[in-house]
Amino acid sequence: MATQAGNGTPQANPGPTLNVLAQYIKDLSFENPHAPRGLNAANEAPSIELQVNVGGQPIQGDDYAVELKIEGRAVVKAGVMFSFDLLYGGAFRVSGFPEEQTHQVVMIECPRMLFPFAREIIATVVRNGGFPPLMIDPIDFASLYQQRMAEVAQQGNVKPA
Repeated sequence: MATQAGNGTPQANPGPTLNVLAQYIKDLSFENPHAPRGLNAANEAPSIELQVNVGGQPIQGDDYAVELKIEGRAVVKAGVMFSFDLLYGGAFRVSGFPEEQTHQVVMIECPRMLFPFAREIIATVVRNGGFPPLMIDPIDFASLYQQRMAEVAQQGNVKPA
């Protein structure tokens, strides 16, 4: 379908678009429970535990709020070295996608765009806590989405918005 440009000439539809309107830290927590004593535990390689969750909801029209929650902690035999909790959000405009694809775009592509910024925040906070920066490996948001949809289908619920 063609639209009219400002000068009256037909203009081809631009197709689907995904735009970042804003990005923000909604909540951030870092705990270094044994500082400064615990900083010497760096001789032992810690076990890193991570949990990642994605949430998305419509704001208005084609605009969506997407939140990426990353929780983690480093554990050694003596206990927790550090822990963090980051809720990083973004506002996105998702337009021109078929209705059946919009949910996938919101829950896969939007967090994929947020992740590098969240990863940098976590690396910086961990470094500022007195430890080497934690560089989280890339996350496969498509697999996370498929797992979540399988869980929802198994529970007999409808697809979340």
